[in-house]
Amino acid sequence: MAGEIERKLVGLGITLHAPQTPSANYVPFVRTGNILTVSGQVCNDANGRLIARGKLGADVSMEQGQAAARGCAINLLTQVKAALGDLDRVVRVIRLGGFINSAPDFPDGPKVMNGASDLMVEVFGDKGRHARSTVGVAALPANAAVEVEGQFEVM
Repeated sequence: MAGEIERKLVGLGITLHAPQTPSANYVPFVRTGNILTVSGQVCNDANGRLIARGKLGADVSMEQGQAAARGCAINLLTQVKAALGDLDRVVRVIRLGGFINSAPDFPDGPKVMNGASDLMVEVFGDKGRHARSTVGVAALPANAAVEVEGQFEVM
Protein backbone atom coordinates (compact mmCIF):
# COMPACT_ATOMS: atom_id res chain seq x y z
CA MET A 1 0.00 0.00 0.00
CA ALA A 2 1.37 3.41 -0.97
CA GLY A 3 2.02 5.96 1.75
CA GLU A 4 1.11 9.63 1.85
CA ILE A 5 4.16 10.79 -0.12
CA GLU A 6 3.64 8.24 -2.89
CA ARG A 7 -0.03 9.27 -3.13
CA LYS A 8 1.15 12.89 -3.57
CA LEU A 9 3.46 11.74 -6.37
CA VAL A 10 0.57 9.96 -8.09
CA GLY A 11 -1.48 13.14 -7.77
CA LEU A 12 1.35 15.01 -9.51
CA GLY A 13 1.39 12.42 -12.31
CA ILE A 14 4.74 11.01 -11.20
CA THR A 15 5.46 7.29 -11.19
CA LEU A 16 8.71 6.14 -9.63
CA HIS A 17 10.63 3.77 -11.88
CA ALA A 18 13.33 1.22 -11.11
CA PRO A 19 16.44 2.98 -9.82
CA GLN A 20 19.43 3.12 -12.12
CA THR A 21 22.56 1.32 -11.04
CA PRO A 22 25.87 3.20 -10.84
CA SER A 23 28.12 2.97 -13.88
CA ALA A 24 31.36 3.24 -11.89
CA ASN A 25 32.89 2.32 -8.53
CA TYR A 26 30.41 4.00 -6.17
CA VAL A 27 27.03 3.24 -4.59
CA PRO A 28 23.75 5.03 -5.28
CA PHE A 29 23.27 5.99 -1.63
CA VAL A 30 24.86 5.71 1.80
CA ARG A 31 23.00 5.76 5.08
CA THR A 32 24.77 6.58 8.31
CA GLY A 33 22.52 6.89 11.33
CA ASN A 34 19.54 8.99 10.34
CA ILE A 35 21.25 10.67 7.36
CA LEU A 36 20.79 9.32 3.83
CA THR A 37 23.08 10.74 1.16
CA VAL A 38 22.12 10.03 -2.44
CA SER A 39 24.72 10.18 -5.21
CA GLY A 40 24.23 12.60 -8.07
CA GLN A 41 21.40 11.67 -10.41
CA VAL A 42 21.47 12.86 -14.01
CA CYS A 43 18.31 13.85 -15.83
CA ASN A 44 17.33 10.45 -17.24
CA ASP A 45 13.68 9.60 -17.72
CA ALA A 46 12.11 6.26 -16.76
CA ASN A 47 13.47 4.70 -19.98
CA GLY A 48 17.04 5.84 -19.28
CA ARG A 49 16.97 8.59 -21.93
CA LEU A 50 18.20 12.07 -21.10
CA ILE A 51 15.45 14.63 -20.60
CA ALA A 52 17.83 17.36 -21.80
CA ARG A 53 21.28 17.07 -23.37
CA GLY A 54 23.73 19.91 -23.80
CA LYS A 55 24.51 23.26 -22.24
CA LEU A 56 22.17 25.72 -20.61
CA GLY A 57 22.61 29.08 -22.30
CA ALA A 58 23.48 27.40 -25.61
CA ASP A 59 21.64 24.18 -26.59
CA VAL A 60 19.12 23.91 -23.74
CA SER A 61 16.36 26.38 -22.82
CA MET A 62 15.51 27.43 -19.28
CA GLU A 63 12.27 25.43 -19.43
CA GLN A 64 14.11 22.31 -20.62
CA GLY A 65 16.69 22.78 -17.88
CA GLN A 66 14.03 23.10 -15.19
CA ALA A 67 12.30 19.95 -16.50
CA ALA A 68 15.68 18.18 -16.41
CA ALA A 69 16.26 19.28 -12.80
CA ARG A 70 12.77 18.03 -11.90
CA GLY A 71 13.68 14.70 -13.55
CA CYS A 72 16.84 14.54 -11.43
CA ALA A 73 14.71 15.10 -8.31
CA ILE A 74 12.42 12.25 -9.35
CA ASN A 75 15.50 10.05 -9.72
CA LEU A 76 16.62 11.10 -6.23
CA LEU A 77 13.24 10.04 -4.86
CA THR A 78 13.57 6.73 -6.70
CA GLN A 79 16.86 6.09 -4.89
CA VAL A 80 15.40 7.19 -1.53
CA LYS A 81 12.54 4.74 -2.03
CA ALA A 82 15.06 1.98 -2.85
CA ALA A 83 17.02 2.81 0.31
CA LEU A 84 14.08 3.10 2.71
CA GLY A 85 11.21 1.19 1.12
CA ASP A 86 8.82 3.99 2.11
CA LEU A 87 9.13 7.70 1.31
CA ASP A 88 7.09 8.50 4.42
CA ARG A 89 10.28 7.72 6.36
CA VAL A 90 11.82 10.98 5.12
CA VAL A 91 11.87 13.39 8.05
CA ARG A 92 13.37 16.28 6.07
CA VAL A 93 15.16 17.11 2.85
CA ILE A 94 18.42 18.53 4.21
CA ARG A 95 20.31 19.61 1.11
CA LEU A 96 20.35 19.46 -2.68
CA GLY A 97 23.45 20.06 -4.76
CA GLY A 98 22.92 20.96 -8.39
CA PHE A 99 25.37 20.77 -11.27
CA ILE A 100 24.30 22.67 -14.35
CA ASN A 101 26.05 21.97 -17.67
CA SER A 102 26.47 25.63 -18.60
CA ALA A 103 27.76 27.82 -21.36
CA PRO A 104 30.57 30.01 -19.93
CA ASP A 105 28.35 33.09 -19.62
CA PHE A 106 25.18 31.39 -18.30
CA PRO A 107 24.24 33.06 -14.98
CA ASP A 108 20.90 31.37 -14.24
CA GLY A 109 21.87 27.97 -12.81
CA PRO A 110 19.87 28.66 -9.64
CA LYS A 111 16.72 29.23 -11.72
CA VAL A 112 17.31 25.87 -13.44
CA MET A 113 17.78 24.20 -10.06
CA ASN A 114 14.36 25.45 -8.96
CA GLY A 115 12.94 22.55 -10.97
CA ALA A 116 14.36 20.14 -8.37
CA SER A 117 13.77 22.32 -5.32
CA ASP A 118 10.17 23.07 -6.22
CA LEU A 119 9.40 19.36 -6.57
CA MET A 120 10.79 18.58 -3.11
CA VAL A 121 8.52 21.24 -1.59
CA GLU A 122 5.52 20.04 -3.64
CA VAL A 123 6.04 16.51 -2.39
CA PHE A 124 7.18 17.02 1.22
CA GLY A 125 5.71 20.46 2.05
CA ASP A 126 7.76 22.34 4.66
CA LYS A 127 9.86 19.20 5.24
CA GLY A 128 11.02 19.62 1.64
CA ARG A 129 12.59 23.05 2.22
CA HIS A 130 16.34 22.55 2.11
CA ALA A 131 19.77 24.11 1.91
CA ARG A 132 21.14 24.18 -1.62
CA SER A 133 24.17 24.78 -3.78
CA THR A 134 24.14 25.23 -7.53
CA VAL A 135 27.28 25.14 -9.62
CA GLY A 136 27.76 25.69 -13.33
CA VAL A 137 30.07 23.04 -14.79
CA ALA A 138 31.84 22.53 -18.12
CA ALA A 139 30.54 18.99 -18.68
CA LEU A 140 28.40 16.22 -17.17
CA PRO A 141 28.20 12.48 -17.93
CA ALA A 142 26.69 11.74 -21.36
CA ASN A 143 26.40 15.52 -21.90
CA ALA A 144 23.43 15.62 -19.49
CA ALA A 145 22.13 19.14 -18.92
CA VAL A 146 21.68 18.70 -15.14
CA GLU A 147 22.78 16.46 -12.26
CA VAL A 148 21.45 16.70 -8.69
CA GLU A 149 22.61 15.06 -5.45
CA GLY A 150 20.71 15.02 -2.18
CA GLN A 151 20.88 14.52 1.55
CA PHE A 152 17.89 13.51 3.66
CA GLU A 153 17.11 13.04 7.35
CA VAL A 154 15.31 9.73 7.66
CA MET A 155 13.82 7.45 10.27
